Amino acid sequence: MQATIGDHLIVHGHKVGDVDRRCEVLECRGPEGKPPYVVRWDDDGHEGLYFPGPDIAIERAKKKRK
Repeated sequence: MQATIGDHLIVHGHKVGDVDRRCEVLECRGPEGKPPYVVRWDDDGHEGLYFPGPDIAIERAKKKRK
């Protein structure tokens, strides 16, 4: 997995009825955009270090036009 600052990680629920969780990548601590990441969770604003598992999808940050 490789992410950049501004990307969003989507954690899919494991059971029926579980909601997906989403967080924004604030910092990449691993080499070349690899984990761990410092993230901010959308649902409660909590910031922390995150080691993603195999159930993650990456939503790439939109690049700004000049």
